[in-house]
Amino acid sequence: MTAGVAAEVTEEFFTALGRADVEAGVRIATGLRAAGVPVAEILGGLVVPAQRRVGEHWAAGRWDVAREHAATHVCEQVVAALTRPGPQGPPEPRGRIVLACADGEWHALPARLAAERLRAAGWEAVFLGACTPARHLARFLESVGPDAVGLSCTFPAALPRARATIESARQQGVPVLAGGPGFGPDGRWALRLGATAWAGDGDRAATRLAAGWPAFADPAPAAPGLDDEHAAFARREAVLGAEVAEALLEGTRTTGPADLYQAEEVHDCGPYVTGFLSAALLVDDADLMTSQTRWLADLLEARGVGPATLASAYDTLDGRLGSFPRARRLLATGRELLPA
Repeated sequence: MTAGVAAEVTEEFFTALGRADVEAGVRIATGLRAAGVPVAEILGGLVVPAQRRVGEHWAAGRWDVAREHAATHVCEQVVAALTRPGPQGPPEPRGRIVLACADGEWHALPARLAAERLRAAGWEAVFLGACTPARHLARFLESVGPDAVGLSCTFPAALPRARATIESARQQGVPVLAGGPGFGPDGRWALRLGATAWAGDGDRAATRLAAGWPAFADPAPAAPGLDDEHAAFARREAVLGAEVAEALLEGTRTTGPADLYQAEEVHDCGPYVTGFLSAALLVDDADLMTSQTRWLADLLEARGVGPATLASAYDTLDGRLGSFPRARRLLATGRELLPA
């Protein structure tokens, strides 16, 4: 929260999100703007924290996916209302940045917020939306010739496809500014995958772009874990993820959850495990597997599925990884956090 957004206003705004009340959400945000609060401050002090709470409510099982999406829609409408250009139009931009979400990354709002905060800092920001395939981005970059690519990733399972995006951009000579928690604490995995830099939010992105941003990027170096084993695992990832999903669902028959909807949610967690493992292989970091195991265990616990079920699913996957020694070692680091 910033000095320009009072705590009671943030609570009123979050209540509007919980009711999917677009009118109330827009009224609160535009009221702050009319009171003289800068748009960047409203985005950073009102919308961003509220959207973070939306994600926390979903992860804790307090809100379902439909309610999460409805709240996100309110935030999107608020951003649109706050950022309509005035009658004078925008000033001469400091440069052009193309922002996109990694292929497989459907959380578009963080990148949209970053785009608006970069516009407020004087940049021409072109936002391509969620789940942008690397080959499509490459064609777009060739046609517009930007100064930078901003790549958003909120979920580590999308890192292998984020790597493909980084490669595509740098092959065009365009430096990449990565952002989002999917790139790990302080962006450590972004740099391992070849990003030029990482920024935690739109304000820090603007600061980094203004601080000696390179005019050109060479092709990306090889990722630390990009080897034959990773390639072979990627080819089998979908099949293995389906087997993990079935193992999780089997565990719900004796430990919960209570209804069909929750059972479907649990089943959908199977590909998370193999996605995390593929990403951990690529960046060659066991910390990714352990942090995501903790996250997934908490997610399942909130849906009535104890850690023993997740442990059993890990054991099922381990039994399928005989030809993947590095993957087995990484999986074991996560398995150690679960019951014997």
